Amino acid sequence: MPKDWLTLSWKALVARGVAAIAFGIAVMVWPIETAVALALLWGVWALVEGVGSFAQAFQPGTSGWARFGLLAMGVIAFVVAFFAIFSPAVTAVTLTWILGIWLIVRGVFEVVGAFSTSTVVPRGLLLLSALVDFVLGVLFVANPGKAAVGIAVVLGITALLWGLVFLVTGFMVRKNLGNGAVSVPSSA
Repeated sequence: MPKDWLTLSWKALVARGVAAIAFGIAVMVWPIETAVALALLWGVWALVEGVGSFAQAFQPGTSGWARFGLLAMGVIAFVVAFFAIFSPAVTAVTLTWILGIWLIVRGVFEVVGAFSTSTVVPRGLLLLSALVDFVLGVLFVANPGKAAVGIAVVLGITALLWGLVFLVTGFMVRKNLGNGAVSVPSSA
């Protein structure tokens, strides 16, 4: 078995790179559709979660508050799934709005944490993180539709960059294998 995962297959690295680049370009070309697709996928996941919660609620040994909690989570998951599957655009915007509120609250807690605790993290870094969270949160809450599209574009850029990394790495491994610089042990 090779010690270096990069020697496993330069072709696999190149294929992963090409796939990531194609995905990244598609996401950036169709950001609205990507945001809607992500909301749909989230809806399917919520549906599966709801079924799982209901199944777990009726397992032998589950009773009382545990059963009630699982049933409540199952109902909530089904409601969320319904809206996400039948109204994915609204769901994408709503999720972005919720993310914005979460970022604002997180920023506030980071400011409080920067001044109220002794930490190994420098206070300036916590305050910078709080500022970034707060600014992003305000932007998300003020423009949830554009923010959902922005998140999709960032996903596309990230995929494109990772694809380039895999592509370049794959060709570098191929070049090194051709030069004999990387040896792949033979299997016995």
